[in-house]
Formats: sequence, C-alpha cells, structure tokens
Amino acid sequence: MNFSRTDCLARDAADSLAPLREAFDLPAGVIYLDGNSLGARPKAAAARAAQVIADEWGKDLITSWNTAGWFDLPKRLGDRLAPLVGAQPGEVVVTDTTSVNLFKALAGALAMQSADPRRTAIVTERSNFPTDIYMAEGLAGWLARGHTVRLVDSPAEIPAALGDDTAVLLLTHVNYRTGHMHDMAALTALAHEHGALTVWDLAHSAGAVPVDLHGAQADFAVGCTYKYLNGGPGAPAFIWVPGRHQAAFTQPLSGWWGHATPFAMAASFAPCAGIGRALCGTQPVVSLALVECGLDVFARTDMAALRAKSLALTDLFIALVERHCAGHSLELVTPREHARRGSHVSFTHPHGYAVMQALIARGVIGDYREPHIMRFGFTPLYTSFTEVWDAVDILKRILDDAAYDVNAARGAVT
Repeated sequence: MNFSRTDCLARDAADSLAPLREAFDLPAGVIYLDGNSLGARPKAAAARAAQVIADEWGKDLITSWNTAGWFDLPKRLGDRLAPLVGAQPGEVVVTDTTSVNLFKALAGALAMQSADPRRTAIVTERSNFPTDIYMAEGLAGWLARGHTVRLVDSPAEIPAALGDDTAVLLLTHVNYRTGHMHDMAALTALAHEHGALTVWDLAHSAGAVPVDLHGAQADFAVGCTYKYLNGGPGAPAFIWVPGRHQAAFTQPLSGWWGHATPFAMAASFAPCAGIGRALCGTQPVVSLALVECGLDVFARTDMAALRAKSLALTDLFIALVERHCAGHSLELVTPREHARRGSHVSFTHPHGYAVMQALIARGVIGDYREPHIMRFGFTPLYTSFTEVWDAVDILKRILDDAAYDVNAARGAVT
C-alpha cells in the first residue's frame, strides 16, 4: 500500500459515508482517534438536552413521564439499538451502566444453571476489561455455592478451560487493549457443547462491527452507548436478553422499574414480563434522551458500509505507521486479519504514554492502556482517510525528533 496524502483526499471525496461527519461537532484542528473510548458529540445533542431540560422538565415537570414518553425511553431506545447487534424488538433495554448490566446478565445466567450443582465456574480472559473480571469475582464471592472465576491467558486456551463445571463463558467480543475480535458464533457453539451459557460484552463492538447475536445463538449480552454509539460521557448502557430466555431470566437487582406494575406500590416484587425485568431503578432521562441523537445517525447508514470503511481506515493506518515509523520500536498488537480485527488499532512503544501525550498536545487524540499500549480508534461515521495520513505524519515527526517527555505526568484518566 503506497498511498499519498493526495490519494487520501481522493478517497475522502469518493467516500459515501463522508457526509455523516457533518452530524458531529468536531473541534477544528483536532484529529479525534478516541471514539472507541468516548464518541464525538452529535450536533443534535445540545438542542435535545436543552429541550429536555427547558421544556420537558422545566415546563411540563413530572407530567413528562407520560406526555414526553420518559417512562418508555429504555425500551424504545433498546428497540432502535437492537438492529445494530442482531437483536429483535423487545429484547434490549438501555439502562444503568455496563458493569451493573453485566452483574444482572451473569446473575441471570448462573441462576439458570443452578439446577446442576457442578456448574460453578465462570470462564473468562485475563485480558478481559477489568470491570468484567471484577464483577464476576464479586458475584462469585457473594454466592454460597463455591463459584469460581477461571482466567485464561489467550483465546487458544478457551476450549480447554470449558468443562462439565462451566456455568458461563464471559467474553468481550472485541478486546479493549488489542482490538482482537472473537468468533462469537464458534465460541458460543463450543460453550453450548459443554452445557455452558454465554455472556458477551459488546462495548467495543456495538456500532463498530457487525454483530448478529441471534445468528450466533448467544445467550446474553451487554454493552455501552458512549463509545461508537456516541451517546455522551457516562451514557446509559444496554442489556440484551433474547426472547427464548426472558421467561426464565431473573436478576437480584429487583428495583421498582422492573416490576410488573410499579405504580401499584405492592409490598412484594413481581417481575415485568419480557425485557422490562432487566430494569432496576428510576431512569436518567437526560442521558437517555441524548443516546437517541447518536442512534439517529446510524439510521442513515448500515453496519456493512461502516465495517467496510472501518477496515479500510485501519488497513491504511497500519500500513502508514509501518512504512513511515519503521525503526522506532513500535509493535503492532492488533490482528491484521479482517475477521479478527475490531475498529481500533493498538501499537506498543517503550514510552507509549509519553508518545501519546505528545500526540494529544499536537491535536491527535488517542489514548493509552497498560502495558505500553497506544490505542487509536477509527469511527467510520466521522473519521476521514486524510486524518489517518495526517495523524501518522505527526506521529512520525514526534518519533523522529524524540519529541516526547518520558517523565510526563500521569492524569487520572489515560
């Protein structure tokens, strides 16, 4: 691949997705390659927030639970999000955080396996996102049946880790560090062969790569809306429970929003029918409303087109870095194979944190993860091919000049 900047400009001019960039408020002079951590703001979000605060809350007050559709927002947004992950209407709700939803999904899966006292193991990767491991460990510690969390050190070790004692296989579809993407269908089938259920974390998948939960026969899934779905910082996450599991699905966070008749104010809990039983407490309406602004943009395209551009962007980035930054101790840790790659690219460097801080200071925003990993996210809705070229050019100059501070102070968020 021997692209020039002129070639990148030509690709942008021919890009059918390029007009979608206008839906986002991106700062001038910034190349934003961190949509895998926090998506850019849809322009419509500011007006929508003002509408909710000034009119729906400010003027209509509590009546907006009915008149503005606040009460139905988690399910309505879930139905809009469902096609992006291969789910059906009535199977997704947007609510709570990814960690809380993961707790619900794991608890529900373990409850479904409780008839077999042998099934006490939760299998996951040591390189999984830490909150997934923490929540699994926390839940296992609270249960009285001797549940354990079994960690594997590579995808190749997953088959051998599954056995008659496995209750749940918990995996993140696209690894947050490396961008490695699992074969969801194959691993779900393997888990089912061993009598285990699957819980998939789609935090780095939803809105980034095509996902077909039903096609894979997955059992449960969770994910966030503030990365590729552009819902805003800390936006509510989502949980998916397929129709075939909903009647058997129970979870211990039995708050009143998941009650069959919440305003009957009954003294005992009776779960809502369907996906509503995955809800817990009163919903954060302002944050929920902003999620819809991100989903509106997805309604203008499809995941096949987004995936094609994502692969083109990441192919270009990898090729340019390896061509222009050779000899600078950079090591690619993201798979080259399209079938195994998500929508971000990670390189290690001995001074990865310092190099990333130098990039950010020059207007190229990525992020850093231990150990030594610089992550670059490519969001097809708004990332251009010319930005890829310019980002690599800036990276090259930083590395050539050693223009980074090895003693750069660490922020609370890296």
